[in-house]
Amino acid sequence: MTNRRARILAIVTLALVLPLVAVVVIRAGGDSTTGTARPVSTPVATTPAASPIPTDLTVIVPGRPGESAATRPATEVRGAGATPHNALDVEFVRMMIPHHAQALEMARLAPDRAADPDIRALADRIQASQGPEMGLMRGWLQTRGLPAEVQGHDHGAMRGMQSPEAMRQLAAARGADFDRLFVRMMTEHHRGAIELATNLLTVGADLTLNEFANSVATEQTVEIDRLREVLGS
Repeated sequence: MTNRRARILAIVTLALVLPLVAVVVIRAGGDSTTGTARPVSTPVATTPAASPIPTDLTVIVPGRPGESAATRPATEVRGAGATPHNALDVEFVRMMIPHHAQALEMARLAPDRAADPDIRALADRIQASQGPEMGLMRGWLQTRGLPAEVQGHDHGAMRGMQSPEAMRQLAAARGADFDRLFVRMMTEHHRGAIELATNLLTVGADLTLNEFANSVATEQTVEIDRLREVLGS
């Protein structure tokens, strides 16, 4: 499951964030005085250019996470561009970012407060997955020139979001009391994220974002089962 999620996240990251990555262009002719290749720091345009692409350019294309970059002729490279989306895709991303942020806030409390090592391990897992996912979603909005925040939206009303008082109680708890609160609150929180993600699957237009939402729903369902196992509930 972890390997499958990593592959999906790598594919989604490449599709959503590649338009933000500047590529390095190298002119094949080089410097006439030194005989060495001369770098040109101009990124490849993501829209069709008025003039043809010079045939003497090569482009270093970033690889997926864990993979090496590849060198290709400039004529073979095109920007990924922004995939078609609708208002419900945008709403999902804008809601999921603060939703993930609160999960990370809870997870960061565990190392100093949890008694059960399995709770600490789950908290580490949440940080390792949801931190990069927040960056991915911010990149999705940035690629489309959309702000992450909108006026008048009450994030606290989303399903699964914990109240400020509940967050204070969790921060004040220690040992077994923290473990019980953490399991209860994170389970509720994950159920809210699953609802947001599965709802998008029926109304979203961005197919790559739908794949990401499906990955979120699948992974957080698995984590709910693990949270239950920790306390034997």
